[in-house]
Parts: sequence; structure tokens; C-alpha cells
Amino acid sequence: MNSQHIGALILRFALGLTFFIHGFVKFQGGIENTAGFFETLGLPGFSAYVVAFIELIGGIAMILGFGTKVVAALFAIIMAGAIFKVKLAAGFLGNGQGTGYELDFVLLAMSVFFIFDKPASFSLDSRIFQSNASQ
Repeated sequence: MNSQHIGALILRFALGLTFFIHGFVKFQGGIENTAGFFETLGLPGFSAYVVAFIELIGGIAMILGFGTKVVAALFAIIMAGAIFKVKLAAGFLGNGQGTGYELDFVLLAMSVFFIFDKPASFSLDSRIFQSNASQ
């Protein structure tokens, strides 16, 4: 295992944990509230359930390194949606009335990294697709 694998492991864990906690909080705080917020944005309320489920289950999968590319793509879609639908008007650092999209941007960049990265050591993907990981 080299330093690049260690770096990717740390990033994968941080990304997965962040999304897991965000999904958990959506369910814990009352997913109906999140669904209502989505509706104020012009999105269907059920999409809040989809996003929260992807964040919760996808976060666990990302930590384990299972389905990393697919999960990362879903995370990237969620973050792009959050930036363009919710936070872009507030600017990168916010406008004093709301937060900016700096965190969303970093999470998007991390997700895109894992879309293009090959399965690394200490991931279920590398164990399942072992012949591809060694190439």
C-alpha cells in the first residue's frame, strides 16, 4: 500500500461519513420536513426520501468501498443539484443570510475523484474485482 492508497482511503472514509451523517440527520430530524423543503424548491417531496436514502446507504457503501463509482456518481448528482438549485445564488462563501456552496463543491470534487479512481486497497471493490484492481 502506497501513500496514494492511504490518501484515497482517508478521502473515501471522510466522504462516506459525511454523507452518512447527512442522510441520518434527514431521517432523524423528520424526513417530512426535508420533503417540505424540497417542495419549496419546486422538487417533488419524494425526492427527499431518495436523496436521504442515497446519503445514508451510500455513505456506508462508500466507507466500505462497495460500489464506489456508482455511489460517487450519485453523490456528484446530489451535490450538483444542491449547488445549482439551492446555494449558487448565495455565492461560494455565502451571503450573510445563508451558507455558500464551498462544502458542496468539495464534496462534489471528492465524488468526481472516486468516479475516475480505480478500486484501491482496503475496499470491497478491490476484493470483488480483484483482477481489475491489479491492472
